[in-house]
Amino acid sequence: MAAETLLNRLTLSERITAGASLLLIAVAGSVVAAGGGSVARFVTAGLALAALAALVGQAIEHVGESLGAGATGLLQSTLGNLPELFVALFALDRGLTSVVQAALVGSVLGNAVLVLGLAFVAGGARFGTQRFDPEEPRLNSSLLLLVVAALLVPTLATQLHTPAARHAGALSDVCAVALLVVYIASIPFWLRSGREADRRPQDTGALNEQSRTWTLGMSVVVLAGASLGSAVASDWFVQPLQAATKSLGLSQAFTGLVVVAIASNAVEHVVGIRFALRAKPAYAISTTLSSPLQVALFLTPILVLVSPAVGPSRLTLVFPPLLVAALGISAIVVAVIVYDGEYTWIEGVALVALYCIIATAFWWG
Repeated sequence: MAAETLLNRLTLSERITAGASLLLIAVAGSVVAAGGGSVARFVTAGLALAALAALVGQAIEHVGESLGAGATGLLQSTLGNLPELFVALFALDRGLTSVVQAALVGSVLGNAVLVLGLAFVAGGARFGTQRFDPEEPRLNSSLLLLVVAALLVPTLATQLHTPAARHAGALSDVCAVALLVVYIASIPFWLRSGREADRRPQDTGALNEQSRTWTLGMSVVVLAGASLGSAVASDWFVQPLQAATKSLGLSQAFTGLVVVAIASNAVEHVVGIRFALRAKPAYAISTTLSSPLQVALFLTPILVLVSPAVGPSRLTLVFPPLLVAALGISAIVVAVIVYDGEYTWIEGVALVALYCIIATAFWWG
């Protein structure tokens, strides 16, 4: 009876997500238990991680239903990065610092460039030129430029062999704390934006899709179960990573920048495009840019500060120069595109092309 009640509260898409998560985690566990090859374990665990990331996102939406759009969005963006946090922690435990650095930048680029570009193509091709209030996108793009500066200063200090190069760890800690302060200071703005969203007319399609609400207890149980499954899948995903990428001919940089980032951010890759297809450009842009900012302003500094207690090598903000340059170029392009408060499909094509160019640059390492 309890199982039947649970199923009745799930929409079709939620049933598909839950079923896929259970199936894929079972398949990945079976492959691991059977001692499957590194590629098989890597692929099945990655698919399970992507499905669980989507389930985590759905559970968070229901947990935050009574909190309003701003608090729910903040909760979703923060806890929605749990799969990526688990992957990063397990990778740091195995000394894969370069993979973590590439994955962090890849998460930002995957949303702020690739997904935003796909959303622009979808919305622009279907509805023509789309206009939106540029205030929040401008702030988000400005914060993204701040993150570039926080990476650029320690990287340049090291590359130019300045006196600060001998204190890269301490400099990274200072930059990390500064980013966390900015993150905390920006929370009231995001909450205010959410309260304004609560007063806007709701999308009837979204209402019909989510008309069956979950109880708080059910939401918490699903969130806890999906988070636990994400932790397990992350460990399975990271264990064979080096051997699998070598067998597949992938560099660790490309794996972190593209494969890990996409697998651990599945839910954000869908939501923004769906909003664009419903002629809701403001929601599409806000949803797409909030997640990479959470990664940049919250997840990255936290990993920098806790890394000495996690793995054999410390994570600093001294990133490979090409990663910093790619992030900087992308932040500038995004800022220019959203500044005028409108977008067209050709701007989306340009963003997708930029992502492909950057990804190709890391194909060889």
